[in-house]
Amino acid sequence: MFTKILIANRGEIACRVAATARRMGIRTVAVYSEADANAKHVAVCDEAVLIGPAAAKESYLCGDKIIAVALATGAEAIHPGYGFLSENAEFADACAEVGLVFIGPPGSAMRAMGSKSAAKSLMEKANVPLVPGYHGDEQDPDFLQKQGDRIGYPVLLKASAGGGGKGMRVIEKSEDFKAALASCKREAISSFGDDKVLAEKYLLRPRHIEIQVFADTHGNCVYLHERDCSVQRRHQKVLEEAPAPGMSPERRAAMGEAAVAAARAVGYVGAGTVEFIANQDGSFYFMEMNTRLQVEHPVTEMITGTDLVEWQLRVANGQPLPKKQAELGIHGHAIEARIYAENPEKGFLPSIGTLRHMDTPGAVSFELGGTPGGSPAAVRIDSGVREGDAISPFYDPMIAKLIVWGADRTQALARMSQALAEFQIVGLATNIAFLKRLVEGAAFATADLDTGLIERNGDTLFPLPKAAPVGALALAAVALTSAEKQASIGQSHNRADPWGNALGWRLNSAYQRQLSFTDEYSAAKEGKGYNVGLTYRPHGWDLTVNGIDAELAVTAQNGAELSITLGATSIHGAVRVDGDTFHVFTGGRHFVLVYNDPMAHAGEAEAAGGRLTAPMPGKVVAVLATKGQQVKKGDPLVIMEAMKMEHTIGAPSDGLVEEILYQVGDQVADGAPLLAFKAA
Repeated sequence: MFTKILIANRGEIACRVAATARRMGIRTVAVYSEADANAKHVAVCDEAVLIGPAAAKESYLCGDKIIAVALATGAEAIHPGYGFLSENAEFADACAEVGLVFIGPPGSAMRAMGSKSAAKSLMEKANVPLVPGYHGDEQDPDFLQKQGDRIGYPVLLKASAGGGGKGMRVIEKSEDFKAALASCKREAISSFGDDKVLAEKYLLRPRHIEIQVFADTHGNCVYLHERDCSVQRRHQKVLEEAPAPGMSPERRAAMGEAAVAAARAVGYVGAGTVEFIANQDGSFYFMEMNTRLQVEHPVTEMITGTDLVEWQLRVANGQPLPKKQAELGIHGHAIEARIYAENPEKGFLPSIGTLRHMDTPGAVSFELGGTPGGSPAAVRIDSGVREGDAISPFYDPMIAKLIVWGADRTQALARMSQALAEFQIVGLATNIAFLKRLVEGAAFATADLDTGLIERNGDTLFPLPKAAPVGALALAAVALTSAEKQASIGQSHNRADPWGNALGWRLNSAYQRQLSFTDEYSAAKEGKGYNVGLTYRPHGWDLTVNGIDAELAVTAQNGAELSITLGATSIHGAVRVDGDTFHVFTGGRHFVLVYNDPMAHAGEAEAAGGRLTAPMPGKVVAVLATKGQQVKKGDPLVIMEAMKMEHTIGAPSDGLVEEILYQVGDQVADGAPLLAFKAA
């Protein structure tokens, strides 16, 4: 077995590989960019070497630098993780040329399957059913548009070298084709260095089902059953589960055998995933093969009792597969949710910032490599960040993968809902509340699955903001007064001096005060906030809010954790304070309340309007308007790129573009004005 390996990646997959390697007695070397100098994967590996600036093309995508580090540190093999160089055949060949083992398939297999077009041609020769489309080399826009017209709309454009939902566009009608093609090619060249695209019929209400395959150098190849990855946004997976709901044994065997045949056809070695698009009637079509470990591999591990990273290391070391097909049964049900730093209510825009607080569900543990029939832990978390780390604009905004296991799907759903309720993050926007609505929604709960599930259930998944409940306001009020009390005690030289302590003490009277909080809901109501009246009593307060009058008292307090009584009702929660913002976690929900301190912001004025601002840090890739141009509401004005995804900024109303403030190629900060705009 290897004694030392280099991990050519970052984030949670680098931490995941390091954990398995340590358990196997293998030392690890991390590589990192300047932006990741204090990253978690750097801390958990035995050694770490700086390889370049933050931009991936100057660090994690520099194969020559990574190979040089591996040789200099005495590593015998390189694990590429997923993303970056994991599907780069030239990198795999370069490793072999200097005597390093690439922990993945041979370059020939990656070349055969790495191009979506070439892979589809290969599958066509092997009589694997394909979705109608065009997979050739001709890339002239007029020719491609004719192909789209021939296929029939809606048409899906996909980057031939792509993956992860990048470089994909759904086109509803012919007149939209060329604009979508141009955007697709820009995103493809930025993400993969190749702007070649293919076009195929976009199936209505399809499911995305993929088969995990594994092959060794002794001629063995198995499938570890399927994962359903139908729940997606922007063609990127949000929830994954194994096994796929409603899968019959016959269909599972047919898809598994087809996946193994595809792997054998290219001389595959290692972990791979054959992806299929399936109709509701059970028919399925080959879509692509990912020649690497997948982000969602933990759900397969949890239902099969395997450690797929350990399998990778053993196979790369020349050992046979640890199990045969007959030994790979299915035990229970697993679901994975991807916790992202993003704002679902704003088109899933990435959120940049610092994880000021991160509290994960309790009793998180999972022993990999067990046997089917055992009882794995209910909750597992794979994460590459810690509290205090920053989510930067340079890389994918994933915070963690939350994986749960249950004896059946019903139990797994309940555990996922509970785990999401316990997952607390402060410092940036996340998709946790959205995921909880998704898991608890009727469509997912009843396995009414297809790739359009999110769009189809928009009304329930993106509800209008609602007023904060009285209990959340009461918790925020208690947290505020407790903080004031602690601050005054710490500042007072004489703790017995009643005038120096913020305890609400008054001579011959009761102290009354009004607290004002706002949130997204109240801000939309003409800027009116929540007025919380407090009357101080010796052992608590009288609270008045929204026409409710009740006695308020603290029954227990442990740091941010609070238990209170409000009249006859007991309420438990946690309040995390970040400046003037109070993050209240109670009842499985997260409420963000901003305290309007009348003294702290006296004299502040709002910034001048009329300037459209950048929704996130990024680069301007297209300016579609000119100075002096009259535009209509919704007209695209500027296209920005952040985290390898394009975001279009449109006109908020009919009006005039008065000034263009940035040009193509300029880097802009979050909130920077992009152009001056005058509404009509």
